[in-house]
Amino acid sequence: MSGPLTPPHAHTLTWSDALSLQMPVMDRTHVEFVDLLAAVDRSDDTALVARWAALVAHTVEHFGQEDAWMAATGFAPENCHATQHEVVLQVLREGLKAGEAGQLAVIRQMASELALWFPNHAQTMDASLALHMKSMGYDPETGRLAHPEQLPAQAISGCGGACSSDASTEADTAPQADISPAVA
Repeated sequence: MSGPLTPPHAHTLTWSDALSLQMPVMDRTHVEFVDLLAAVDRSDDTALVARWAALVAHTVEHFGQEDAWMAATGFAPENCHATQHEVVLQVLREGLKAGEAGQLAVIRQMASELALWFPNHAQTMDASLALHMKSMGYDPETGRLAHPEQLPAQAISGCGGACSSDASTEADTAPQADISPAVA
């Protein structure tokens, strides 16, 4: 039975090889994200807001890094991957505000939804980005681009990478979990 200090475990996420993109810097960041989300999931009420804040702070850096990689490898600023990052960050920040106002159930619901959303995001949009960076010879650790001649002539506005264009891609149309809290 779940009491006021016992977190419900509706949807949890653990790291597995299925989430690995075979890009160590990206995988390390994703492992940290999964670990922070698990800490939120396991948290009692007294530590919940602080753990959520740590997840939000990580995610700002995490998404910012991916957005920088996209910019360096030919993505348009308004591409759908970066746009999804903006939307998710806004929702996470709203969850933090709700938690700070004592609405802990909002954070718990968001954490559950985030555990559903993240694998799809990683296996579609992030996997496409990793493949794109590899095809460009882009080193995410140093920012060095080995094959600048392979940069796209037009900025990529889709969700993927080298295989993406203005036309809709599989990642563009893949169903995405809604991580916003249900409003009663």
